[in-house]
Amino acid sequence: MTIAQIGIIGGSGLYKMESLKDVEELEVQTPFGSPSDALILGTLGETRVAFLARHGRNHTLLPSELPFRANIYAMKQLGVEYLISASAVGSLKEEAKPLDMVVPDQFIDRTKNRISTFFGEGIVAHITFGEPICKNLASVVADAIATLTEGNASLNLPDVSLHRGGTYVCMEGPAFSTKAESNLYRSWGATVIGMTNLPEAKLAREAEIAYATLALVTDYDCWHPDHDSVTVEMVIGNLHKNAVNAQKVIQETVKRLTENPPASDAHSALKYAILTNLDKAPAATKEKLGLLLNKYL
Repeated sequence: MTIAQIGIIGGSGLYKMESLKDVEELEVQTPFGSPSDALILGTLGETRVAFLARHGRNHTLLPSELPFRANIYAMKQLGVEYLISASAVGSLKEEAKPLDMVVPDQFIDRTKNRISTFFGEGIVAHITFGEPICKNLASVVADAIATLTEGNASLNLPDVSLHRGGTYVCMEGPAFSTKAESNLYRSWGATVIGMTNLPEAKLAREAEIAYATLALVTDYDCWHPDHDSVTVEMVIGNLHKNAVNAQKVIQETVKRLTENPPASDAHSALKYAILTNLDKAPAATKEKLGLLLNKYL
């Protein structure tokens, strides 16, 4: 049963959605444990959505401690088909300045200690991941930003520029990059760097959920000549400003998704991905992954 077709994961600084109405908290259990926090169900505009604070509402979870599988599986349990992930990032390009918004279309994986698949224990699946972001959902997010930043609407998102496309480097953390690493990523042509979105994107694809990242720039990474002038106070201030801006974008995106939900290849991602003969697969694993597998059994 679908409780919410649209899900939102809020990153650093975005621990709640002020504009949600008719709010209720839902404690969800999954075969992969508990999510980062209770899921918040509420009405945004005219649409029921599910919101999750990625690091917990009091920011108590390190990136490496996040229960990625539980978070995505919980969204799937609620019937989510479109997942918008808001994430604080550092910029690797001069033109992507603090407070700007990037809607990336590629990832580079620099994580070391993440489980980013639901499969194993007797069932093998290999999703295609050449295009890790749902292009149609990303277009809706980017168009929503454009509406709020262009022309007479510019006051809705002051000091914000939109960057369509780009590469998100996902690092392990919790320490930030060395300058040598930062310059290496710049030499690769990467746009932003963060610590969370790639495992989410992989798991969302396996769960057949369309996924897109709303990357919110807080600062230039340590490569920038002016890096030493960046203070903790400045970064925290940008986190708060980004959170306010992100909520405007998410509200506009939800409105557009409700009016015209796009098709997504992600919604059938497992059709040719499962290599194991499910008739011979372990019953316990089939039961554990029933939410993902039932349509293919």
